[in-house]
Amino acid sequence: MRLTLKTALVAATALGLAAFAGVKVAEAAGGGDSKYKKKVEWGFNGFTGKFDRHAMQRGYQVYQEVCSSCHQLKFMSFRHLGDKGGPFYDKKYPNPIDNPVVKYIAKNYPVPIQDIDWDTGEDLPRDGKPVDKFPSPYPNDVAAAAANFGKAPPDLSVMAKARPDGANHIYSFLLGYDKDDNMFNKFLGTKVAMPDQLFDGKVEYEVIKVQNKDGSVKEIQPPEATREQMAKDVTEFLMWTADPKMEARKSLGLSVMIYLLILAGLLFFAYKEVWRNVKH
Repeated sequence: MRLTLKTALVAATALGLAAFAGVKVAEAAGGGDSKYKKKVEWGFNGFTGKFDRHAMQRGYQVYQEVCSSCHQLKFMSFRHLGDKGGPFYDKKYPNPIDNPVVKYIAKNYPVPIQDIDWDTGEDLPRDGKPVDKFPSPYPNDVAAAAANFGKAPPDLSVMAKARPDGANHIYSFLLGYDKDDNMFNKFLGTKVAMPDQLFDGKVEYEVIKVQNKDGSVKEIQPPEATREQMAKDVTEFLMWTADPKMEARKSLGLSVMIYLLILAGLLFFAYKEVWRNVKH
């Protein structure tokens, strides 16, 4: 049976509607009251979107000072912070293990690394190294659940990808608590095990120092640490942990698209040249 243009258009329309319906079902399954959902124009969205380095650095500070006491980033190592595209990337240190900022963060992380004393077999806490993974604040899931109303806090490594419209979901969740009940989240429409964690001024943002081309150092004053700003910054950071190679992937995708367009043009003109004297 020949596939006519009309049939192809009908099939394409049906597939498009099915895909759209699937997205809506997935959004519904992800939870969240649309009345309390907040929409943010994130800079990393879009075909050429990029992460905001300064926002990621502030977001890491919020994660370390607020979130790390309960939540782990088990799929991330300290060295990833210094990878190209990461919040603390420095082109002077292409190997992030040599990055002094990454070394400092690993060494001074609030949760110690649990090693083993090979003479006694006992736990031996030590300072972190860039090659170490972010440690869990609890020895096991049972201890984590016991300390948090019977529910172990989820890992945050890929949380932004685990929820439909993940960035807006996390942002809306963090700002969705009821003012009169800090255990009730209006965005989710239910009580949650984690009470409201953010309030104005909870984190004192550090001044960001940037080295200019002439060697001088420029200080960038951070924004005020409001609830909204902290929620936005930590969401930016968690979006990066969920997709640390996003910028490289988008850059490669753009290059591939340009290549394919050029190739398509060359093939078209070659086709016209080869068959120009042939009736068909």
